[in-house]
Amino acid sequence: MLSALLAGCRKAAEEPTFTIRNENGMTATFTSYGARLLRLEVPAKDGTLKNVVWGCADPAEARMDADYRQPVVGRYGNRIAKGRFDLDGFTWQLSQNEGENHLHGGKGGFDKHDWTLQPLSESTLLMTRVSPDGEEGYPGNLEISVLCTLTDKNELVLQYAAVTDAPTVLNPTLHAWFNLHGNGEGPTTSHILKINADYYTPVDAELIPTGEIAPVDGTPFDFRAGKPVTPEFDHNFVLRGAPGEAALELYEPSTGILLKVYTDQPGLQMYSGKPDCGLVLETQHFPDSPNHADFPSTVLRPGENYTQNTIYRFEVL
Repeated sequence: MLSALLAGCRKAAEEPTFTIRNENGMTATFTSYGARLLRLEVPAKDGTLKNVVWGCADPAEARMDADYRQPVVGRYGNRIAKGRFDLDGFTWQLSQNEGENHLHGGKGGFDKHDWTLQPLSESTLLMTRVSPDGEEGYPGNLEISVLCTLTDKNELVLQYAAVTDAPTVLNPTLHAWFNLHGNGEGPTTSHILKINADYYTPVDAELIPTGEIAPVDGTPFDFRAGKPVTPEFDHNFVLRGAPGEAALELYEPSTGILLKVYTDQPGLQMYSGKPDCGLVLETQHFPDSPNHADFPSTVLRPGENYTQNTIYRFEVL
């Protein structure tokens, strides 16, 4: 086992990739650029393994990616209106990379940097980086880590941790594109999605929240009973957060693959605009939270420890 681990370390140094695995044959392959998940192989009902993420074929392709294919994004996943927010009486101006707005950490966010990958065992990988004060306009030096573990329950567990030396805002997430047919093997319009959310956050024409928290009842945003996904969504859902309840369940009948996502985050962004590629499901705080006092806070201060835990559990029906 030690020789295999050392070989994996050498490979990570040469190619900046590392693969973790569990006893069931499930594997997850990451690259250092953007702390990016290149492949996620999970069992299907026919006994084969399916790569269920729209990732990049290799690290070189990842460096040319313009679609946020499986990186950790931040400092702020999703949008901040006009790239501005007030904190402690000061207005901070961030980079603007989606019109006048700030998206997924800006032009040089987490996804555009090399992280340090440190394999801890055959099933565990630690990814770390330091985001310097002023990066994309954010205040404070930020140290962030993501501990990735594959359990023998066929779970990919992501545990985020961060500290700062100055007040800042933080909302990292895995920009996860899922296709339970397998990458490139079918559109996600046949997937059945259930989201345990009674409310969502309406948006304006630039996809910035209006500040309203609206009920899903009687609207196209009601996924509580499960239904197929149409290519019209780029919205945040307000998760119920009941103990032990999955935030969402995604099922593909043809492969029998069921994905359940558990998280301690208050929101879930769902983007369905590219069904031939995948369905984006991001556990997160709400978009533009720094500009809405009624939304859960994303402020991180010195002396505080940021944590986030998200579990992607795969089953076969």
